[in-house]
Amino acid sequence: MFHTITPEIKARMLFLEEKDQRDRKDGTPRMQRLRQIPPETGKFLSIMAASSPRGTMIEIGTSAGYSTLWLSLAVKLRNQKIITFELLEEKIEMAKETFRLSLVERFVDLREGDALKNLDLINDIGFCFLDCEKELYFECYKKIIPKLVKGGLLVCDNAINHRETLATMMNYAKKDQRVDVVLVPIGKGEFVCRKV
Repeated sequence: MFHTITPEIKARMLFLEEKDQRDRKDGTPRMQRLRQIPPETGKFLSIMAASSPRGTMIEIGTSAGYSTLWLSLAVKLRNQKIITFELLEEKIEMAKETFRLSLVERFVDLREGDALKNLDLINDIGFCFLDCEKELYFECYKKIIPKLVKGGLLVCDNAINHRETLATMMNYAKKDQRVDVVLVPIGKGEFVCRKV
């Protein structure tokens, strides 16, 4: 997977990594920043997605499509598509450009709008990466867990640096008999839930 990343994907990843670093340093307002995952988290997500059971693959919170590029490596191996949701028009346009320039459009189904309003239409989820506004995580969790196939994975980003905001959801998940959970200290923390 990582040994065969195309030059187009590498170039777009580098562009987005540099933009993300500039955004963090130059005072770009929070909602306009890319706020994307670091590369090591991208690799972790690719491996988790490639190892997940057969089922629909989704991402909630596309931003400019950086994490989607990492996930596209896994769906390409599996001859699938990833469904990714984004609300903000500026980021939707940037994500479309990312997918076009990276030549991954055939592996990505970018859906514009509120994922919470559209999750009812998606079933048999094998893998979900959750990286939207942290206040929405618990509501997303409650909609996603019943839809996961056996062995399906929900990976929630920012579980360490937003631990307080996500505490209610994480504490609930730790007691939820439907899932096994672990907090992985990579990047900003990935909270992994596996459907039993």
